[in-house]
Amino acid sequence: MDNEKIVIALGGNAIVPEGHKGAIAEEFEITRRSMLGVARLIQRGYRVILTHGNGPIVGNILLRNELAREVVPPMPLGICDADSAGEIGYMIQQCLHNMLQKLGLRREIVTVITQVLVSRSDPSFLNPTKPIGPFYTAQEAEIRIREEQWDMVEDAGRGYRRVVPSPKPIDIVEARTISVLVEKNIIPVAVGGGGNPVFELPGGWLEGVEAVIDKDRASAVLASRIEADRLIILTGVPLVYLSYGTPEQEPLPRLTASEARLLLQKGEFPPGSMGPKIEAGIQFLESGGKEVIITSVDLVDRALQSEVGTHIVRDDEL
Repeated sequence: MDNEKIVIALGGNAIVPEGHKGAIAEEFEITRRSMLGVARLIQRGYRVILTHGNGPIVGNILLRNELAREVVPPMPLGICDADSAGEIGYMIQQCLHNMLQKLGLRREIVTVITQVLVSRSDPSFLNPTKPIGPFYTAQEAEIRIREEQWDMVEDAGRGYRRVVPSPKPIDIVEARTISVLVEKNIIPVAVGGGGNPVFELPGGWLEGVEAVIDKDRASAVLASRIEADRLIILTGVPLVYLSYGTPEQEPLPRLTASEARLLLQKGEFPPGSMGPKIEAGIQFLESGGKEVIITSVDLVDRALQSEVGTHIVRDDEL
């Protein structure tokens, strides 16, 4: 535990769980509960870096964008992502501060709006598949395609939605800044919603791109860049299962990176749910990380004591 660096990736359900409407009072109450276990880890001496998703909240921002487009100019996706990272970062900062105060601790906490480098040649730019924002009628979709060059797809009879690329993260632009904050004993909240994807232009200039980055993959890249010891991915289940949701469901308390990769190749972890988390974990371990833990937000403290959760380790750790 001696000053171990841990990146904790909070899923969107840590702020707005499924079934909740996302009223701000609800969001604050859920964030307070989410920060209790994090505060206890800090009390035990861990150096914590927080990352988070933004799915439900950025969806609301995009909906407000659409409803108000005749009154104020709509903002591009990158601005909406930064907006959501600021909103969620503010709630995390305040709630974690209060939980630390309750434990008799005083620490600096700061949100870093994070740019994430992606490649122009990433195949996702030729095949956008990530749905974002509200549903549209066929007529409304035609207008968006014609006037704004959006890619739109029909979504299971519920209407049309915009789809954008989801490129793999290559590097974290603010990684050194985040590392300095950790060394100064300041708690960073970073890579909100997977971060803001950017291209690097000749001369080192950066340019934003309309895309969405998976927050677990971005968290793994950040964890590697700042040389974190562990990556903890918090989700809606206490651990990973084989044959999840079936009568043959089987818990997986411990895996090696090779075992996880083999199960991933066999299709045990769907790309829309657990797959990216497993991929992110493998990537982190292959970059030198010590351990990946996947569990639910209320079990994070017990998971670090190896009582619960799925623990994925390097092959040479067994």
